[in-house]
Amino acid sequence: MLRCWPVREADLVVSFFTRDYGLLKGIAKSALKSRKRFGGALEPMTIARAWFAERPRQELVRLDQLEILSSPLSRPVDLVRASVLSFYTELVDEALPERDPQETVFRLLASVLEQTHALRDGHVQPWMPLTYFELWMTRLLGLLPSLTRCTACHRALEANGAFFQSYADGLFCPEHRSAGAQPLSADSWQLAQRMLRAPVASFAEEPFPRRRALDLRRFTLQSLERHLEKKLRSAEALAQLGG
Repeated sequence: MLRCWPVREADLVVSFFTRDYGLLKGIAKSALKSRKRFGGALEPMTIARAWFAERPRQELVRLDQLEILSSPLSRPVDLVRASVLSFYTELVDEALPERDPQETVFRLLASVLEQTHALRDGHVQPWMPLTYFELWMTRLLGLLPSLTRCTACHRALEANGAFFQSYADGLFCPEHRSAGAQPLSADSWQLAQRMLRAPVASFAEEPFPRRRALDLRRFTLQSLERHLEKKLRSAEALAQLGG
């Protein structure tokens, strides 16, 4: 589930992302009254089995019932995790076209959600799956040029020798960086290449404090927002939390 909007007295318009049909919008009749058919399954980032039907000459499908498979409410939700879940929701809802199957994105989202909910040392630490999700969404949307070669001259980049800038995709060498370019740390540069080759679960045991890969998240977010031609409100909330 992604988002809901109330219409009429008890109905909801629901935006939801499916494995087989992509991003859909539907009408959930009497959703505000019927706990049996929908319950807590309409919460953002809930994974559910959905029963819905196409309606002739209607853009909205008819959403009949939801069965929760995994819910973010299964554990206490703190402000950081709530903000990360909001970012997943907003990016998927804004970046993907409707009715276009995106199974790779669906599998990516399911895998990062599992890690976002996981407890490490008694705490939820969502910065690693957030970084992984941003990086892979940038790649799947076709916005991520080579991380190993300069976008301008195509020479091989080295650790501590990669820079990014707000108005252009890709990384740049020291010679071709602009005056306002920001460095991508050696750890973030190497981490990005590893994340593009391995599943998110393989990074679960690595220490991942809030500040780690902050520059990598800024780099990917700039590419995403340029593509969307808008600022993501959830990203602003994460920035206020230091992420």
